[in-house]
Order: sequence, then C-alpha cells, then structure tokens
Amino acid sequence: MNEFLHQHIGINNRSVTRRNFLHTVSASSVAAGTMGFRDLVGLRADEIRSRGRAMILLWMAGGPSQLETFDPKPESENSGPTKVIATAVPGIQIAQGWEQTASTMKEIALIRSMTNKEGSHPRATYQMHTGYLPSGGIKHPSLGACIAKEIGDQGNDLPPVVSVGSTQGAGFLGVDYEPFVVNNPGQLPQNVAATVNQPRYQRRMDVLGRLESSFAKSGGKTVVENHQRLYGKAARLVQSPNVKSFEFEDESAELIDRYGDSDFGRGCLLARRLVEAGVTFIEVVSRGWDTHADNFERVAENAKQVDPALSTLIDDLKDRGLLETTLVVWMGEFGRTPRINGQTGRDHFPRVFNAAMAGAGVRGGQVIGASTADGMDVAERPVAVGDLFCTICNALQIDPRIENYGPLGRPLKIVDGGEPIQQLFS
Repeated sequence: MNEFLHQHIGINNRSVTRRNFLHTVSASSVAAGTMGFRDLVGLRADEIRSRGRAMILLWMAGGPSQLETFDPKPESENSGPTKVIATAVPGIQIAQGWEQTASTMKEIALIRSMTNKEGSHPRATYQMHTGYLPSGGIKHPSLGACIAKEIGDQGNDLPPVVSVGSTQGAGFLGVDYEPFVVNNPGQLPQNVAATVNQPRYQRRMDVLGRLESSFAKSGGKTVVENHQRLYGKAARLVQSPNVKSFEFEDESAELIDRYGDSDFGRGCLLARRLVEAGVTFIEVVSRGWDTHADNFERVAENAKQVDPALSTLIDDLKDRGLLETTLVVWMGEFGRTPRINGQTGRDHFPRVFNAAMAGAGVRGGQVIGASTADGMDVAERPVAVGDLFCTICNALQIDPRIENYGPLGRPLKIVDGGEPIQQLFS
C-alpha cells in the first residue's frame, strides 16, 4: 500500500466547462424540466466511458534517432552504417534492427514530419507530455491525466493512469489522476500482500481519522482530504481481485518470451493486461535514447528490447479484439541530428523527428509527411505537438478543446491549438 500512498499529493481543483456538450443540447431542453443539466452531463460522460477507449504511450526517453528507427536515409552521407529493411507494406522501409515492427507495419502509421523548437530534455519532455511549455506558476496535467479524467472508468478499483517508470504528473488535476508508478512490471505492487483482517484495519483507520481531524481543524483540510482519497484508492486497490492484473501467473511462457526478457517488454505485457482490466492510460518508458556517443551501437541495443515488445503488443491487442479501441503511440521528446558528431553520436534535434501510431481507428500501413533527403528539415506536412495531441484526442473520441481550470481559475484547454491529422483515419 505504501507504494500507492507515496505518489504525489496535490490540490484538486477540477471544474470543467462543457461547451462542446452544449452545442448538441439546447438550453430550452434543459429548462423543460425533463432532465437536469448535471444529469445530462453525466450521461455524456457515461457514454464516452462506455466505449472502453484506452491509450498506451511507449515513451523513448532521451530522444530516439529518426534515422535509426523509422526514417532512415540510406542515400545520405549522414546515414552512417544504418541499413534499411522492407516492411509488410510495399514501399515503406525502416531501419535495420526493427524487423518485428516491420512485419506489423500494416497496423502502424508512421509520422516522419514531427517538428518542434524545444531541444532541452526537461522542457521538451514536459511539452510532449502536457502540450504546454513549462511555466513557473502552474503545473500542467499530463495528457494521460486529461484523458483519464474524460473517459476513465471512475468505478474501477485500479488507478486510471499507470506508468511503468517515472513520468509527468497530473498537475493541477490533483491526486485522482496522478500516475501509479510501477517499477517491477510483472509483480504485485509493493506491500499489496501485507494486508490485515478487516476489524484490525478499521481500528487503524479510526485512529488515523482522529489524527487527521485534528490536523484538518488546524488548517490542513485540503491536505487531509487528498490524503483520505489516496487511502481510499489504495484500499480499493489492495482489496480488489483486479490487482492480479499486475502479475503474469496466468500468461503463457511463450507469450512472455515474445514480449522479451526486459523491463520494457514486461511493461508492454502489463499494459495490455491493464487495458483488459479497464485502465485508461498506461505509459511504458524505455530509457537510454540520448545517444550523443556511440549512437549506432546504443540504438541497436535499445531496439533489441523495444522492437519485439512493440510488435507483440500490437499483435496481442489485435488478437484479443482490443486494438480497435486502444491507441498505441511510440515517441520521444525529439529526434537526433542528421550529422554525426565526433563521438559517433547524434545530438538533440527537434526540427524534424518521427513518431508511430496504431489502433483506435488509425489506418496503418501509411506514412504521414516526409523529411528532406538529408534529414535536415521537414519536406512536407509538418506535424506540431498540438497536431499530434489533437490526433490522439480524435482517436479517443475526446474534444481537445475541453477546458480544465487551473488553481487560479484560469481555463486551460486539453490542447491549445493544432488540428487532427485526418489522413490517419481515412
């Protein structure tokens, strides 16, 4: 339970506008008295949640080289030793080392024209998780937290946001949408097994309640309320039969082997299991992509873990009928310089990089945009962060212009600017 309770505690101010909803329901219908406004809003939320949509973010921390992943340049002097391979889709080639992903290309859409201006790891990571640049006066919620708030199953015993590895928090959305961090995928969360009988548990909670009541009266009301919510969520988790979703005892050895003997592979298998259990947003982190030196060797080692896990995750979701409602996104905070530096590495390069998407209505087997022959610029169809986030919202059937209110009462859209890439869905 401690692992759950030690997640971030923050102020929860979660008022939401429903302008998009009011576009479809006239004020006179509400005034007629047949149904209250709050009831109508509840119906809208329930309708969205009933669709069972979910997202898995595969985060390549450090910034993966586009030239050694999904946008190789074999004819360019910047290519180095990288070779290309064919995929299951004629005409689409990717870098060597991604053979299993290549076999799944009919389900995957590549975006080769991502572009941004942020070349600093902290700033770009923050922006690529929230859609906003860092601001000293506000902690923006991650896109995952916003997604969970809109379409998450509030009655689920499991957390709506789970991350295999540390990630961006829920910001001003508060503790209800903070990510539950898993450090050992495939194992029960720490201390879950250390439960006590119900009467003893209740006595402990009574003592805690008296202590918290005194603290609340002395000015700690908000902190106490957040703490109590965390305890309630933790209790639901440890007592729920769905907690078994975190371990793999009922998975075949053959499937576990296909995902790969790595934390990332096990994280992807856990992601599939959590989607089955009703978790809305899961992030799986792969580290080591900041390849300023020995780029080619390091990318090849990373690909040995990510390639089989990515391919197996997509196949596994499809086999279970979950790919139609589950969006899988592969990306990092930026790309790498086409020019190779003196340490046989590539440096930070936000001007043009790539991402990949599959599932939730995304038509696979296509490439969006292009970079120039030398990889230095976007050649066609630039895709900014806002465009990517709007596309994600479109796949999950969320209005990206829904507003959440920050701690000072300022309304902030889930995505401020950008347009969805409609070609991905046609």
